[in-house]
Amino acid sequence: MRTLNAALLLAFILTLVPTPALAAPTPAPVAGDPLCLPPAFGSSADCQPLGSFGYFKRLADMGMSLPLRPLDAKLIDPALAELPISYAIVNTVDSTGILQRPVFATLDDAVAYTNPRSYIKYGDSPHYVTYTGIQQVDGTSYYLTNLGWMRRSDLSPVEVRRFGMGMLFDTAPTRSFGWVLEYSGGEMAPFQTYSSPSLQAPRSPGSLAAYSVIEVFEIQQVNDLHWYLVGPDQWLNSLQMRLVEPMKEAPAGVDTGRWIEINLQQQSLAVYEDNKLIFATLIATGLDNLWTRPGLFQVYEKHDTTAMSGDFSGGTGGYYYLADVPWTMYYDQARAIHGAYWRQKQFFGYQGSHGCVNLAIGDARWVYEWANVGDWVYVHDPSGRTPTDDEFQYSEGGA
Repeated sequence: MRTLNAALLLAFILTLVPTPALAAPTPAPVAGDPLCLPPAFGSSADCQPLGSFGYFKRLADMGMSLPLRPLDAKLIDPALAELPISYAIVNTVDSTGILQRPVFATLDDAVAYTNPRSYIKYGDSPHYVTYTGIQQVDGTSYYLTNLGWMRRSDLSPVEVRRFGMGMLFDTAPTRSFGWVLEYSGGEMAPFQTYSSPSLQAPRSPGSLAAYSVIEVFEIQQVNDLHWYLVGPDQWLNSLQMRLVEPMKEAPAGVDTGRWIEINLQQQSLAVYEDNKLIFATLIATGLDNLWTRPGLFQVYEKHDTTAMSGDFSGGTGGYYYLADVPWTMYYDQARAIHGAYWRQKQFFGYQGSHGCVNLAIGDARWVYEWANVGDWVYVHDPSGRTPTDDEFQYSEGGA
């Protein structure tokens, strides 16, 4: 029995030793530390930066994990975008060629179309009024506006798109993030990403929808474009995205830990409290020659609603009139941060104002309710494109 057991044990051991004909080729010795599985599988950090381990380690070093984690953020309350106000745009073109529209003190005068108490004059920019009542007389509608009675033929009621794009952060982001724009150079979102930072690079099969909020793990400048790494071998460029780059410290002169940052290059706004980023959104600032002035300012006046008007007919913009501009905070002469009911979603992220900082209605209300008179407003242009006071004669500004 003892001899049989020994024979069986020898046979079992031989099955564990491959015969020369079936043995796998012996790998060449690797100098240094061994190759490892990707970090996600619990590999040691003492591994060569090669193969799948090296690839995933490079991603991890940039703060990227797969699948990509969403930002620790949420959209503002949609109820903030509600506005109990009705708006109309003043018609400035008709068959008679008249370039002004009459406003009447009474409904009778409006029906007779005589004795106007004032005129809304035509300009290159739109004119908006609010209205609180409509009367029908002999089949014609008359609107009671904030300025007086006007004929329906002189007005066009507008549907205000009440929305917000702002993001609230429970945990302050540590790296850049941004919004995918709706259009770029004739191309409409969703955008396919590029496999490398080049317009000639192959496009990836996936795509990113307009107004997606995504983190940026690396930034490269190639010729005139900045390129943003938004996923593994997935790049978008600065024509397709606008960024917020979290500030690591308060601007010089800010001593309260509270400030509003206006980034003119990125057309973005960020709010900081206790020196931490808590809110960010897209904006629209001053057009060329109607620049939003860089500098450090303080909110000096707040209005739930206020009328704005100006005459830039000597340069860019012409005359404009805007009734009941909501959630307005003046910080630099006539320049203010405010809601822009006349601006549609796709026009945020681009220059477009007379010098003010335009926000979506919901975003403007959130910032308005957060801010106090005296809070700091830091306006800057990292690209250096916006002129300084020494380079440009700034006016008081406008909406």
